[in-house]
Amino acid sequence: MELSKIKEFTDSELKTQEAQAGEQLFRVRFQKSLGDTAGVNKLRELKKDIARIKTVARQRALGQATAPTESAAPAKKTKAKKA
Repeated sequence: MELSKIKEFTDSELKTQEAQAGEQLFRVRFQKSLGDTAGVNKLRELKKDIARIKTVARQRALGQATAPTESAAPAKKTKAKKA
């Protein structure tokens, strides 16, 4: 799932999507434990989707903008000159 699509969801839709992805993740892990290796790529994608959903939800909870601002970028370190 793309990040732009996730950002369009409402808070309740985010919770629903997270629950559905978690359920799918459980099923894919179960299939993998039975020896079915076809779901390895799906496993990775589901984990990433859940992380993206949680990130967007957390940003909204903190009231942060969805895109980082330039002021939030770390400052460059300058070397002290020896006298």
